[in-house]
Amino acid sequence: MKKHLTGVIKSDKMTGSVSVTVTRLKTHPLYLKRTKWSKTFLADNTLGAKAGDQVVIESTRPLSRRKSWKIISIKKA
Repeated sequence: MKKHLTGVIKSDKMTGSVSVTVTRLKTHPLYLKRTKWSKTFLADNTLGAKAGDQVVIESTRPLSRRKSWKIISIKKA
């Protein structure tokens, strides 16, 4: 089962790769306060997405040491 995440491209300076930041809201179990958490993933860029684009990434087999995601669609440019 492949995972799909939505995030914003933070950097596209690498050749064939981009840095995608995924932001989530988590609720504290006791105090019920919602906090913002973000994590950065390296993804394979075959669609030619640029920095600032909102994209959907999908998990894949490891392509390199840190890259195991690929871009499947661009939501907003």
